[in-house]
Amino acid sequence: MSALGFQPLTPVSFLRRSALVFADRPAVLDDDVTLTYAELAAEVEALAGALAASGVEPGDRVALLCANTPLMLAAQFAVPLLRAVMVPLNIRLTGPELAAIAEHAGATLLLHDDALAELAAQVKVTTLGAAAIVEVASDAPPAPEPAPDEHALLSLNYTSGTTGRPKGVMYEHRGAYLQALAMAYHNAFGPESVYLWTLPMFHCNGWCLPWAVTAGGGAHATLRKIDPDDLWARIRRLGVTHMSAAPTVLISMAASPEAHPVEGAPLKVQTGGAPPTPDLLARLADLNVEVTHLYGLTETYGPSVVCQPQPSWKAEGPRELARLIARQGNVNVLGGELRVVGAGDVDVPADGEAMGEVVVRGNNTMLGYYRDDEATKAATLDGGWLRTGDLGVLHPDGYVELRDRAKDIVISGGENIASIEVEQAIASHPDVLEAAVVGKPHEKWGEVPVAFVTLRAGAERTADEIIAHVRSTLPGFKTPKEVVFGELPKTATGKVQKFALRERVGGT
Repeated sequence: MSALGFQPLTPVSFLRRSALVFADRPAVLDDDVTLTYAELAAEVEALAGALAASGVEPGDRVALLCANTPLMLAAQFAVPLLRAVMVPLNIRLTGPELAAIAEHAGATLLLHDDALAELAAQVKVTTLGAAAIVEVASDAPPAPEPAPDEHALLSLNYTSGTTGRPKGVMYEHRGAYLQALAMAYHNAFGPESVYLWTLPMFHCNGWCLPWAVTAGGGAHATLRKIDPDDLWARIRRLGVTHMSAAPTVLISMAASPEAHPVEGAPLKVQTGGAPPTPDLLARLADLNVEVTHLYGLTETYGPSVVCQPQPSWKAEGPRELARLIARQGNVNVLGGELRVVGAGDVDVPADGEAMGEVVVRGNNTMLGYYRDDEATKAATLDGGWLRTGDLGVLHPDGYVELRDRAKDIVISGGENIASIEVEQAIASHPDVLEAAVVGKPHEKWGEVPVAFVTLRAGAERTADEIIAHVRSTLPGFKTPKEVVFGELPKTATGKVQKFALRERVGGT
C-alpha cells in the first residue's frame, strides 16, 4: 500500500509546474529563437511525439548529440516523458568513440543538431535531426505520462575519459529530481534568473541544472560555443545572473580584454572540475563575480559538495577569503554524507593535515556502472559509500579540501607531492594563465615533478624563472624539474587531461 498522496519523483514535473505558473515568462533565450515556458512545454510535447513516432518506446536508449541548443534542453524533458533513457554524447569525441558508447548503451535512436549531422552519421544508429522533428511530430500519438517508478533509469552519462575508458553512469529519476532541487536552492533560482549555458548539457545532464533552472522559472540562455569576449557581451546584453564553468573557462574570462566589473548585483558563478586558485578567485572578485566552489563526479549527478560561504568570512581579507572559498566544502542541501578515510578505510582526524580518500553517499549517488559490475564493486565501500579516487583533508570546521587525485600524487624520493599545491604556486606568478603538474619517471628519485604552463597573452618567461618563483614558496623537492610551455590538453568540460601529459613525459 502506498502512502497517502505519494507521487514518484521525476524531474519532468518541474516543467509541468513552470508551464502553468510561469507560462508567459521567458524560458529560452537563444540566438535563433525565444520561448516562453508555455511554448517550451509545447516544444517538449512535440519532440516527445516525434520520438514516439520514430519508434521510441519505454526503456529505449536515445542518444543525444547536441550542443547547448534549445533541442538539447527540450530533450532533457521529452525523452524521460516517454519513459525512455537519455544517453548524452560528448560532441568533441570522434565518430568511432561515439559509436562505441552508443553501442555499449544499446542506443536505438540518435537525436542530433543539424549542424552535427555529419558526425551523427558516423555513429551508425538511426538518426533524427532537428529539421525533421516538426514533420515527424505532425502524425505523432500523445506522449505517455512520466515513469511511475522513481527508481527507473533516467540517463546513462558516460565519464569524460580523463582516467581511461568511459563508463556508463546510471542515473534514476529520483536522484535527478533531488539533485535539481539542491542546485535550485544553492543558486537561489527564481523567475528573474538568467542562466548562461557555458556548462555542457551533455556532462552529467548539465549538473541537473536544466531541471533546476526550470524549477525556479528562470531563463535558459543557450550557447553553442565558448568565446570569452562573447561571454562578456552576452552577460551584459542578456542580464545574465548565473553561470557555471570550469576554472579554465573563468581563467580565459578574467584574461579577456572585455573583462570589466559587472554592474549591480554580483554575477553568481559555480565552478568545479578542478580547484580554482586563490589568485583566480581574487581576480574574479575584482570583477564583481561571486564564485561558489563545488565538487562532485559524474557518479554523483554533478556537484554533491558545496563550499558554503560563512557569514564570518566577510571579515577576512581578500587573500584569506579566496583561500577559504578554494576548498571544496561539505555535502549539498540534499543531505548526503562525506568522509575522508585512510588505511583500512578508517576515518582520518579532522585536523586539516591527515590525508585520505574522500568517500560520499546519499540520494545523489549513481545506481552503478551500466554493464560493468566489476567497476561498480571497485568503486563502492560497504554501507553504500562511493569511492571518489580523490585525496583530501578534513578541516576542523567540517570542510573538505582536495589535495590531489590518488594517481596524480607525485612520489619523489619517498615524499608525496600534491600536484595541486605545486600548480597553485605556479599559478600565483602574474604571467601564468594556468598550469598542470605530473610526475616524470626518474632513475634516482622514482619520480620528479614536471610543470606544463600556459602563459598570458604576450608574456615571455623562461623555465628557470618559473622554477625560481615556485622555489620561493615551496621546498626544493616540490619544485618542478622541468617546465614545458604551451596549451594544456582538456576534455570538453574543461578538465586537464593529465593522462595525456603523463604520456608526454613517459609516465603512467
